[in-house]
Amino acid sequence: MALATTENTTAAPLDRPRDGGGSFGPAVALSCRECGARYDLGPSFACIECFGPLEIAYDFGRVTREQIAEGPANIWRYRSLLPVPADVASKPNMAPGWTKLVNAGNLARELGIRSLHVKDDSGNPTHSFKDRVVAIAVEAARTFGFHTLSCSSTGNLAGAVAAAAARAGLDSCVFIPSNLEEAKIVMASVYGGRLIGIDGTYDDVNRFCSELIGDELGEKWGFVNVNLRPYYAEGSKTLAYEIAEQLGWRIPEQIIVPVASGSQLTKIDKGFKELIALGLVEDTPYKIFAAQAEGCSPVSAAYKAGHDVIRPVRPDTIAKSLAIGNPADGPYVLDIARRTGGAVEDVTDAEIVDAIRLLARTEGIFAETAGGVTVGVLRKLVASGTLDPDAETVVLNTGDGLKTLDVVATEARPTAVIRPSLDAFRAAIA
Repeated sequence: MALATTENTTAAPLDRPRDGGGSFGPAVALSCRECGARYDLGPSFACIECFGPLEIAYDFGRVTREQIAEGPANIWRYRSLLPVPADVASKPNMAPGWTKLVNAGNLARELGIRSLHVKDDSGNPTHSFKDRVVAIAVEAARTFGFHTLSCSSTGNLAGAVAAAAARAGLDSCVFIPSNLEEAKIVMASVYGGRLIGIDGTYDDVNRFCSELIGDELGEKWGFVNVNLRPYYAEGSKTLAYEIAEQLGWRIPEQIIVPVASGSQLTKIDKGFKELIALGLVEDTPYKIFAAQAEGCSPVSAAYKAGHDVIRPVRPDTIAKSLAIGNPADGPYVLDIARRTGGAVEDVTDAEIVDAIRLLARTEGIFAETAGGVTVGVLRKLVASGTLDPDAETVVLNTGDGLKTLDVVATEARPTAVIRPSLDAFRAAIA
């Protein structure tokens, strides 16, 4: 069966990178995660031998902490570990990354945790971690001569793609479920590209994009999470790199990661393993915990049932950025959680909202619903004794709460409304 790409070709057997290697830095091939078959670097995403997912294989050479530290304060400081050219920082791109790792002492004390940090990715250019993955995809799109950047999205990715395309001088056309949060729809449309709403879930949108990619309408289009997915997904590794570097070049003992497709979690694990293999950090054990919303928790359900197969669900949750009912990397999330001694847990919509407020009240971080999921799961894991309160722990916030205002708006009102006088103020706060 032929593998559909925008060039309507199959993945080519490994010979050499199509561009001679320069545009992809240390990347040398595409490798099947299932059977290990290797292919030329190209706009391909599935193995023609077993239909397993393709990912980037590297020949890193020698990489030092000093080389990394000399780089810019964004993800391009790790260009020697990514499938991008050496001069990537000089090109017009969004330059995401190097977001804050917040020492969350107030939240830690409230939950009874000894050491807790929040990796706050709301500080990226379009206020979510998606800027990281899109930045890598843009470089691949340039190399392959694509003129339009596209994606299926639960919201944050749509805005990140539209913004990155505008900055790179590319056209964009992004596809979203038509019932997304209004703030995400506005953000995705403001950059001037085409925004197409589809009646259905994210999984419906994704299936449509898979059809479009094999049609002449999609020729010379780079779908960041389809035919550019092997490159795109590598951007999530930079979260692992930054966390380790910001902790003084060590891996945290425990990390809580939100799960939509599951790709972010798998690439954080890959990033940690690469740092260990390169001798940039000590080889210490770490546990990865996966967090889902109860209304879309197929990976959590499989984990709790002891299954290896993910049963798709129809999402029904306020955490729309995580609402992928058939997560492509779900089985790999299960493997990683089990291998590292972590777990997969879920929280209700009410717990999500409460966790958003908790993080805001204790650390001044206004998280979107995905951040409410990770903090809510953190609290649940501590309460159940699943997570070690004495171990150094990192929890991810992957987006800005300004994008999901509706979920906390019902209780958002002034503490009091008074006349402009001291007596009125005294009475109000008495």
